[in-house]
Amino acid sequence: MNPYVLTIFLFSLGLGTTLTFMSTHWFLAWMGLEINTLAILPLMAQHHHPRAVEATTKYFLTQATAAATMLFATTTNAWLTGEWNITLMLHPLSSALIMTALALKVGLAPLHLWLPEVLQGLNLTTGLILATWQKLAPFALLVQTSHTMHPALLTALGILSTLIGGWGGLNQTQLRKILAYSSIAHLGWMTIIIQFTPQLTIFTLLVYIITTSTAFLTFKFMSTTKINTLTLSWSKEPAIVASAALLLLSLGGLPPLTGFLPKWLILQELTKQNLPLTATIMALTALLSLYFYLRLCYSMILTISPNTSNSFTPWRLNNFQMSLPLSTLMTATLLLLPISPALMTLLF
Repeated sequence: MNPYVLTIFLFSLGLGTTLTFMSTHWFLAWMGLEINTLAILPLMAQHHHPRAVEATTKYFLTQATAAATMLFATTTNAWLTGEWNITLMLHPLSSALIMTALALKVGLAPLHLWLPEVLQGLNLTTGLILATWQKLAPFALLVQTSHTMHPALLTALGILSTLIGGWGGLNQTQLRKILAYSSIAHLGWMTIIIQFTPQLTIFTLLVYIITTSTAFLTFKFMSTTKINTLTLSWSKEPAIVASAALLLLSLGGLPPLTGFLPKWLILQELTKQNLPLTATIMALTALLSLYFYLRLCYSMILTISPNTSNSFTPWRLNNFQMSLPLSTLMTATLLLLPISPALMTLLF
């Protein structure tokens, strides 16, 4: 893609997200989401591969449906209450429709079926944008409207997302699908706590963006998208593979790594809100996600592939990836837990 065209699309992505962040009017927020969606579509289809075109079509139809539902909900709220302000989504019907539209936009279960298929059809760079940046604008709206959402609906969406996100990734062999189900599970953790502490949702989203960006950049650095090629990487980059194993354990939420911090705080907050059963269910569903992370670790550092790979031998290819972003994000993924008191002071 022409660098000038790529710059325009990336600028439009930032413009759409910033417009949604700054809006207090539903129509302007909807415009920001639409600019965001239209800017990423050419990036998704730039390789002209049938899988990329299929993924782009699925993403466009899903996002168009969510945008139409959102516009209908906000218009209904303005018709019934006379308010276009984002924080004044007062009618129960409009509130439920907005939650449905935003859940479809980010990929919350049970509206998640498009996310693994779309992410599987993209390359790792565009998949990184889809899994991280595209979550920012919808979550900005979720945080602003969380006080008007029905608590039972948020709790049900959160538990269902962590359950399906863990269950769906158990039998996958494609790394992009595994990361998609990991995204669904993390979205469940963010959603279930948003009604009590929106700041904790923002913090969990930031930690998720750091860890998921590290995962995508690591797999891109190793030029691998499948588990059977992942097992061949240990002889090429032993230090990266060892760090990637710790990264996956951090995504699973094991102490003393960074990924443990948001799960710990969310379970603590749920217990404070007299919801011990919900906290127990969330902790148990996290074990499902941890299982397929451990499966990836086992494939990377404890096994050698038993068959010949059909892909190019990765150590014979020139690697032009920049290592500075990867090393910075890897350090943050593994070592942010000791400075968690300082992070809590800044965010809460």
